[in-house]
This record gives sequence, C-alpha cells and structure tokens, in this order.
Amino acid sequence: MSFDDLLTDTVSLLKQDGKKVDGIKASVQKGKIFIQRSDLVIEPDDLIRRRMSNGAEETYKVIDPGFHEAFHDIPAGYQIDVRKLGVPEAASAVQNITYNISGVNNRINQNSTDNSINSAVIYPEVKSHIDALREEIRRQKIPEEEKVSANEIIDAVETQFESGVPNKTVIKTLLSALPNAASIASIGSFIISCL
Repeated sequence: MSFDDLLTDTVSLLKQDGKKVDGIKASVQKGKIFIQRSDLVIEPDDLIRRRMSNGAEETYKVIDPGFHEAFHDIPAGYQIDVRKLGVPEAASAVQNITYNISGVNNRINQNSTDNSINSAVIYPEVKSHIDALREEIRRQKIPEEEKVSANEIIDAVETQFESGVPNKTVIKTLLSALPNAASIASIGSFIISCL
C-alpha cells in the first residue's frame, strides 16, 4: 500500500490572492489535512474546500501549513493544522477574496455602485513621443511579428509611466529591445530624459 492510497478525499485550495487549485488528493481528518504534494504553496489563512460524495461541502482555514520534506520512502508534503469553518463563516471567508489589478483607472465593482472619480496622469510630452514611437514602428520595413513585439514593448513603457512611478532601468531595458533605427533611438532617448 502506498501513501497515495490513503488520500481518499479530493479538495480545492483557495489562496488569499484569489487563485484556486482544484483536484488535490488529500486525507481530511479532525483538525488536520494531509496532502502529499510539494508543488503547491500552502500558507496560513488559505482555505481548503472539500466536496463530499453526499453533496455536502466543508471549508477549512489553514492555521499551520506544516510542510515536511521527503524522508526515505515518505514523499514531501503537508500535514496541515486546520480549523473547520461553519457555513456562514465559510461563505464569508470564500467571498473575502483579494483581487490584484493594475493599470490606469482599473477597478472591480462587485455588488456595489462605484461613485469614485479617478484621474490618471501620464507625462503629456511622453505621451506624444510614445505615439510617435508607435508611428515610427509602423513605418519601419520589418517583419509583422517584429512590429507586434515592438508594440508590446511600447505598451509596457507606457504602463510604466501610467503607474505614476516609472522605473528608469526598466524603461531603458525595454527601449533597448526595440528595433535598431536612428529615429527610434532618438525618440527613446527623449523618453528616458523625461525620467
């Protein structure tokens, strides 16, 4: 009999950042859950949800992940200390998911009205030069896939400026990856000088 034969439950891992991993083989015990996988990162306050064959569902909150490295024939895995959540508490915990979004004026409204006013500031002189850079890429006689790649790089540069705290090293690295042309280099130099 192998250790995997003892893992008779199938659970889902709900991370605090909103990620979900389904189909994890586990052994659910009172106050403990055993998972023989080392490719997962389980942290305190993550949730583990078990759907049972009778249609019921249980949700557990991770107290201590208890990761153990492999030892002889025993594979690496988790011996997780958990606390079983009641139905209302589980519903509340599952709905309390953090969404990480980025970019100008991005937001998520879930069951609410948005009355906020957002403003984005991108350096006006940089915006016109980013547009000029796009136009210059369009005019270049380079393969279409290089143009697509170059426009993705320009999008990344623009995102850096839109963030409000552009990183000079990142922008220089991105601009150096654009096709070699004097006009492109000239526009890139101006953009860097704005930092």
